[in-house]
Amino acid sequence: MGGLQEETALDRALERMILSPSGWRGVFAEYAESRSPSIGAAYRVIAAGGAKVFADYLRARQASPAAPVTVILGTDTRPTGSAVADVMIRAFAGSGAETRFAGVAAAPEIMAYAREAGARGAAQGFAYISASHNPIGHNGLKFGLVDGGVLCAEEAAALIAGFRAFMALPDRMESAEDLMCRAGRQRVARVYDSSPQVKAEALAAYRAFAREVSLGPCAEDAVVRGLRENPVGIVVDFNGSARAASIDKAFFADLGIPCRAVHDTPGDIAHRIVPEGEALDPCCAFLAEIHREHPEFVLGYVPDCDGDRGNLVIWDDRRGEARRLEAQEAFALSCVGELAHLAWTGETAPLSGGDRLSKTAVAVNDPTSLRIDRIARAFGASVFRAEVGEANVVALARRLRERDGYTVRILGEGSAGGSITHPSSVRDPLATVTALVKLLVIRTEGGARGFFDWWRSLSGAPATRDFSLADILQSLPAFVTTGSYAEEAALAVSSSDHGALKDRYEKIFRREWEVEKDGLKRRYGISGWEAASYQGTEEKRGITRFGAAGKGGLKITFTNHAGNQIAWIWMRGSGTEPVFRVMADAEGPDTGLERYLIAWQRRMVTEADA
Repeated sequence: MGGLQEETALDRALERMILSPSGWRGVFAEYAESRSPSIGAAYRVIAAGGAKVFADYLRARQASPAAPVTVILGTDTRPTGSAVADVMIRAFAGSGAETRFAGVAAAPEIMAYAREAGARGAAQGFAYISASHNPIGHNGLKFGLVDGGVLCAEEAAALIAGFRAFMALPDRMESAEDLMCRAGRQRVARVYDSSPQVKAEALAAYRAFAREVSLGPCAEDAVVRGLRENPVGIVVDFNGSARAASIDKAFFADLGIPCRAVHDTPGDIAHRIVPEGEALDPCCAFLAEIHREHPEFVLGYVPDCDGDRGNLVIWDDRRGEARRLEAQEAFALSCVGELAHLAWTGETAPLSGGDRLSKTAVAVNDPTSLRIDRIARAFGASVFRAEVGEANVVALARRLRERDGYTVRILGEGSAGGSITHPSSVRDPLATVTALVKLLVIRTEGGARGFFDWWRSLSGAPATRDFSLADILQSLPAFVTTGSYAEEAALAVSSSDHGALKDRYEKIFRREWEVEKDGLKRRYGISGWEAASYQGTEEKRGITRFGAAGKGGLKITFTNHAGNQIAWIWMRGSGTEPVFRVMADAEGPDTGLERYLIAWQRRMVTEADA
C-alpha cells in the first residue's frame, strides 16, 4: 500500500496537473528547470494510469473486446522522457496492449507513423510523451487515434474522465504498480529490442508523408526546377529537440536544398525551449554567419522540444541583417504560400475582387491576427475561428471539409506560429518552411503564374522582376499583434471562475468604453465594437453576456465608421500553463494602437480579478 506521504504527494501532483485536449502536463522532475532524468512515485502512478485508461479506451473502440490493441509510443528529448516511457511500456503491457516504441521522435513523425500503421491495421492509437514548449523539467502525455492528430475535445474529455476515475480509486497506487509488475520481463524486453526497427519505420512513413503534405502531386518538380535558378539554403537551430532525430536534413536533401544545423544532438537543449523572442537569436547569428559565405542561405527555423512548431528567422536584404519573424508573420507567410498553391494547381479559382468559384477556407484560433482575414479575402477565401488549442482548429477544419464542403488546405494557430497543411493534422515546421520555399522558387514561367505573382495580382502588391523574402514579407497586410509569449501577454489571476471574471470585466469594459470612445475615434478611427466567445470549435459573435465565454476565449473586435474590423483585444486562461493570457491586434504599421490596447486590456482584467 502507498504510504500517507506518497498518497499526499500524488494528490498534490494531480492538483497541479493540467489536463486538456492539447496534452496532460505537469512538473515531472523535481522542479520546473531541473534536468534530472528521475521522476517520483507520484508521476509513475500518473504515467501508468494514463497508459491504462488509454488502453481501455482503445479496446472499447474495437469491434470485439478480445481484439488486439497496439499503441505507438514516442517521446521528445526531455530528460524525464525515458523514465515516463518505461512506466508506460510496462503499464500498456500489464493492460494487455502491445507497444511499438519509436524512442525519440518528433510529434509529426509519430502522428504520420500512426496514420500509416493504422491504414494497414498495425496500430489503433498513439501516445506521445512531451510538454511541448514548457520548461525542461515539465513533461506530459498526448493521445490520439490513427487519423494523424490528437484526440478531439469530446474524446479527450472522455479519456480525462476515465483518468480521474482511476485516480479516485482508494488503491490507485497499488493498481498502478500491479499493472507494471504484470508486464513481464520478456514482453518489455521485446518492446525495447524492436525499437530501432520501429524508429526506422516511423522515419520512412514521415518522410513520404511530409512530401505529400508540403508538395502534393504537382509542386515537387517545379520546386526542384526553381531551386536550380534561385537556390535557397536553410539553417536550423534544433536546440536538442526531437527534430534532431527526425527527417529534416534528409527531407531538404531530397529537394536539393542545402541545410546547416546547430545544437543537433538530441537532448542538447541550449536555450529556452519555446521558439519565441530571444530563443531565435542564436539561429539569427548562425544564419548571418553562413550567409556571408553562402548568400543563398536566407531562411532558418527553431523548433520546440517536440518539434511540432518552428518559428522562423530570415535574411532581410532590405535591412542587411538576419532577423526574427513574429509567430503571426510566419503563419501569414504560410497562408500566402498555401493559398497560392491552391490557385497555382487550380484546386480553387480565386478572382480579383474577392469573388470565388469554389469554397475555400482557412481555419485558425481566436487570437490569430486580422491580417489573415485580409490575405484570405484577396484569394476569395473565408476565415473561421476556433478556441485556442490545436485539437480545436483541426476539428473545425475537419467539420468545414466534411459537413460544409470547403477546401481547407491551410490551418493553424497564428498566435503560436507553425502551420498545419492538409492532409496533416499537426503543426509541422517542414510544411511552414516549404510554403516559403515555394513562394521563393516557383516563379512565373511560360503561361503559368508563379506563387508570389498570384499573391501580388490579387492583393495589389507592386510587381518587381526579382524579389526576396523581405519583399514577400513587405507585401503582407500591415498589422501589429502582441506576441503570445511577450511579458505583457501573461497575467496571474486569482479568480478560478473565469466566467464570473468575464462578467465583472464586462461591467468594467462598458464603463471604460464610454470614457474612451471619443478618444479612440479621434486618434484611431474606432467607432464601434462587438464581443465574441470561442469555446471548442464554436464561435459566437455579438454575445451580450461576456461571462458566457466561460473558460474559453473572449474577444472584443473594434470597427471603423465603415464597419470594417480594424483591431481587437482578447483574453483566455491557458489550458497548458498556469497563466491568463491577454493580447491585442491592430491594423497598420504603427505600434501605437496595439500598445494602447494591450495596456488598457491588462488594466481592465486586473481590475476584474481584484
